[in-house]
Amino acid sequence: MTTDTATLGRPDAAPTSTPAAPAAHQHGFLLPIVGAAAFAHLLNDLIQAVLPSIYPMLKLKYALSFGQIGWIALVYQVTASLLQPWVGMYTDKHPKPYLLPLGMCATFIGVGLLAFSTSYEMLLIAAAVVGIGSATFHPEASRVARMASGGRFGTAQSCFQVGGNTGSAIGPLLTAAIVIPYGQTAVAWFMLVAALAIFVLSRVTGWTLKHGHAKAKSLASNAARGLSKPEVIRAVVVVSVLMFAKFVYIASFTNYFTFYLIQRFGLSVQQSQIYLFIFLAAVAAGTFAGGPVGDRIGRKAVIWVSFLGVAPFALALPYVGLVWTAILAIAIGLVMSSAFAALVVYAQEAVPGRVGMVSGLMFGLMFGISGIGAAGLGHLADVHGIVWVYGLTSFLPLLGLATAFLPDTRRAAKAA
Repeated sequence: MTTDTATLGRPDAAPTSTPAAPAAHQHGFLLPIVGAAAFAHLLNDLIQAVLPSIYPMLKLKYALSFGQIGWIALVYQVTASLLQPWVGMYTDKHPKPYLLPLGMCATFIGVGLLAFSTSYEMLLIAAAVVGIGSATFHPEASRVARMASGGRFGTAQSCFQVGGNTGSAIGPLLTAAIVIPYGQTAVAWFMLVAALAIFVLSRVTGWTLKHGHAKAKSLASNAARGLSKPEVIRAVVVVSVLMFAKFVYIASFTNYFTFYLIQRFGLSVQQSQIYLFIFLAAVAAGTFAGGPVGDRIGRKAVIWVSFLGVAPFALALPYVGLVWTAILAIAIGLVMSSAFAALVVYAQEAVPGRVGMVSGLMFGLMFGISGIGAAGLGHLADVHGIVWVYGLTSFLPLLGLATAFLPDTRRAAKAA
């Protein structure tokens, strides 16, 4: 069986000798649906960003240590990460479109609990409930974006992911404007954001009920052969190493960059939130490049550039002043953020036909590694100080050398 060279490396690529090829891309890239999934991701991750943004306030109010802050992050991240692959695996076989708005209802409840918690234990419960909502959202929304991609999987995944990163960048700004001046109960305002997300996801669910099954069936029937079992095992190991390097390093920014700036440069909490926004905005901008570029030159090339390109900036960051800290943080966010969309689509190409499970596993790894990394970095900060932690994590991008061991999914497509 032969394939057109333009379709190599894409798991839904149709053999040119079959009449199914036009069906796979009959309606092309459905921007309203991909855009709705991306906007819902923006709202979801905006809410998720509120929790780490109020860590300094919670630390002061409840007299928490860095280690206890790390445990709040761990409960949220691990709750989200453990459930996501199971949600994706189940819905691969038993589609449940209504899980999208229902999961956001859990987030709505979690935000309310966070706003009115009165103890450390209640904060942990609120973090867990918000994590459940996130676990339901990511694999299902990622599936919708892929169904509406028209075969441009990298572009759709980047659009979806940039929505989330934009929300993560906006979250700290809104927190600084709404929560920090008025206290913990002001978090309740973000319940309105969750309500808007429920409405958007209800509309997306309506489209999925009408057209989703046909789209998924078309993509599945035109999927190329993935990697062999030994190659899949090797790919999983290497991707896990890369995810560890990326998200432990990113966790040092999302959870502790404000503390680093406050301790090293004497900034206020609100000033530090502006610098966190600058970093997260750079992440959002850089994320979009990974998918479309990966559609053209391959996922592996994007992963190489993402990790090794950021290494010099990461190694220099702990030793520069405030202005250069901001400049290097922007460069790190722009370059390193391109990897995630490429990693997700690479994994989907390696194991075609299991979009929900693969998406859940990738987002689950992201949350799980971020949570464990946040807890570990918090304990290290208690012992050695937050500035020392940034010196240690600056070496993590060098683990990107493991990319050399990734199997080539384009060769698998040619072999098919």
